[in-house]
Amino acid sequence: MTTLDATDTTAPGLAERIRTETDAAHRNTEQSRFVGDLLAGKLTPAAHAALIGQTYLVYLALEAAGRAKASDPVAAPFIGEELLRTEALEADLEFLLGDGWREQVTALPATARYIERIDEVAYDSSTGFVAHHYIRYMGDLSGGQIIRRMLERAYGYTVDGLRFYIFDQIEKPKVYKDEYRAKLDAAPLSEQEQRQLIDEVNLAYQLNGDLFAALEADIESYLVK
Repeated sequence: MTTLDATDTTAPGLAERIRTETDAAHRNTEQSRFVGDLLAGKLTPAAHAALIGQTYLVYLALEAAGRAKASDPVAAPFIGEELLRTEALEADLEFLLGDGWREQVTALPATARYIERIDEVAYDSSTGFVAHHYIRYMGDLSGGQIIRRMLERAYGYTVDGLRFYIFDQIEKPKVYKDEYRAKLDAAPLSEQEQRQLIDEVNLAYQLNGDLFAALEADIESYLVK
């Protein structure tokens, strides 16, 4: 009995396991030249619009899956109206590209693969959905806030163009993120399911990195002259 209690006390929770076991993939994603140059103001506003456009397509897929998983016992605790991003992304795209923005937003091959993976796992697998939900929304509430401030400085945006990063319904992001991590730790998942979730987070980081790389392939056209 004592051994079991010690194991339960010292073993890291799922949230901590995700953080440590996906750290390398996370760091690789952060090394994107496209994102670095954008935040430094070295690219034109068209680069920001291109990133927001591809991000919008990913969120359309993820939030459609979220509506389908609303009654799933594992996924449901993570789903909330306060997180939804598609309307904010649509407002940003209208500001950045004008009324005809929908005709200007088409999926790059890397984005299409990202969306295909979401569609493949998020509907049938609770762990698959939570993995993609985690990487997107926790990233938006964490690094996304730093990105917002850097874009403000680089391009002079205030609200319009940055609505994607503004969570009006979340008063205290740190508290919200702590509660989210507690839900991860409390999720009724077997060791195998936890492993599947962690593996999917690693894959999601790779897919996100591939999206950045696809944008970077056209970086010369976005450089400020």
